[in-house]
Amino acid sequence: MTMAVKRTPGAGAPDGVRPVAAVRTPVLRRPVVRVRLLAGAALVLTAALRLVGVRGSGDLFIDELIYREIGVHAVGGGFPRTDDGLFFLHPPGFFSLQAGWALATGTGSDVVSGIYAFRELNALLAGVTAALLVLLVARARSLPLAGAAALLFALDPYLVRQNDRVMLDTAAVMWVLAGYLVLLPLTARPQPRPSLVRGRACAAGLLFSLALLTKDHTALIVLLPLLLGAALGRGLPRRELLRTAAVAVVPYGLYVLAVAAAGHFDLFWSTKTHGVRRLLGIVQETGFNAGQGPPLTSRLAEELSTFGPTYVLLLLGVPALVVLLRRGDPRHLLLALFQLSAGFTLVYAFAFGTLEEQALYLLVVPNLVAVAVACPRLPGRPPRRRGRLRAAACAGAGAVLVVSTVFSGLSYARVRSEPDTGFAQLRAYLAAHVPPGTALAAADGRTTRGVTEWALKDHYRVGTWVTPEDRAAAGARYVVVPWKLVRDGYARLDAPAVERLVAPGRLLFSVDGRTYGTLALYLVPLPGGPPSPPGGPVPPAAPRSP
Repeated sequence: MTMAVKRTPGAGAPDGVRPVAAVRTPVLRRPVVRVRLLAGAALVLTAALRLVGVRGSGDLFIDELIYREIGVHAVGGGFPRTDDGLFFLHPPGFFSLQAGWALATGTGSDVVSGIYAFRELNALLAGVTAALLVLLVARARSLPLAGAAALLFALDPYLVRQNDRVMLDTAAVMWVLAGYLVLLPLTARPQPRPSLVRGRACAAGLLFSLALLTKDHTALIVLLPLLLGAALGRGLPRRELLRTAAVAVVPYGLYVLAVAAAGHFDLFWSTKTHGVRRLLGIVQETGFNAGQGPPLTSRLAEELSTFGPTYVLLLLGVPALVVLLRRGDPRHLLLALFQLSAGFTLVYAFAFGTLEEQALYLLVVPNLVAVAVACPRLPGRPPRRRGRLRAAACAGAGAVLVVSTVFSGLSYARVRSEPDTGFAQLRAYLAAHVPPGTALAAADGRTTRGVTEWALKDHYRVGTWVTPEDRAAAGARYVVVPWKLVRDGYARLDAPAVERLVAPGRLLFSVDGRTYGTLALYLVPLPGGPPSPPGGPVPPAAPRSP
């Protein structure tokens, strides 16, 4: 806010006449106010769109179930843990946020209500991310492009789905954007006083450290761009970039020291080295490269009707990167390195590493920033020569924005109008008809627990008891089958084998959903035992053939 002097009558009066004192009144800097208002609007719009129907926007996801359990334990303090013991695969940052949210709002003891409560937290974090996008793009380019980026973020179907789930990526990328927002002014010339520069570099480093403490993987879109920028120079402040990187790693180092002081370093080291081997692709346990489910190409084709705008945005990122690298603006170079590092990470994961769906989030958001900043401004005067080309580019970008917005809005409306709550409905059916502690055989899950076990283990004994011997030993007459996971290869048995398993039994409950297809509960006689009784619970819906 600047101050202007408003002179009153009598100012500059002749000698002997006492002038009236000047009055200082504030004059608002309109561009700053407009940016802040747009950022606030983006926060409210994005959070509202995420919160509407967030409880039924998607069925329970296995990572959500794990993180919800860790978040509940985090309320009591200590290192991250599940019911099985300490959890060092990811740092404690997001779980601390969950603990604070649980203390502030309460999450309840039920698995479903707890996940829904943490989904609401992620919806608010997505709103903050949209506001940071506005501030970052406005600072690097222009306010209209910042508004376009925020609108795309609010409606993009892939981003909506990732924000709807209790995943680490939403919080991690939020801290990354906050760090770049603080760091970006250091590329300006002339530089402010040295103490302010050092303070801003340290503040950016602390924000980046929160990203690292949320998800280790963010080092590839935080530390790698900083080190590349320091090596390249080209107007980027080498010393401050290195200072930012150094500050960013200090809190993570303190976390490792705390783990070692508590006597858990061996477990921490084995977990982290295993995670690094997974990241590098030496160990392929999950993801599209693990050879379990359908190939990536078929998955992309299957979801083209939903994620079409996301695919277009990713394609536009390639020319956007070229534009940013060719410009002489150090701000644009820093954002180009941000996008380039994210793209390299995903390309490596596609070719060699562990490629999981949520990994794309760490590219889509930097890509959105790059596309918005690289977009040309519409010339203010009648276009001539190059101006005509720029006007055509702006018109094309506007058309893409309109089409993407309409397409994304329709996708959003379709998903929100068709709730996907299979496991919530199954849990309600089990609570009404099956006593707690009953053994349930889960058809999904290969070498580790599947989503069925994580979703039901709080009230039932659940295991992958799919062989006759295992079912007989556990006394598991009930079999839960998420048919889509079975048919996609995420089970110990293939689909024909599961069909033979449940053929002698009777379908008690089934529900169809986007995530797991037909989720079914069967009552199957134990090997060598009497057949299923002719009576029994009446299913709430007509049986469906899986």
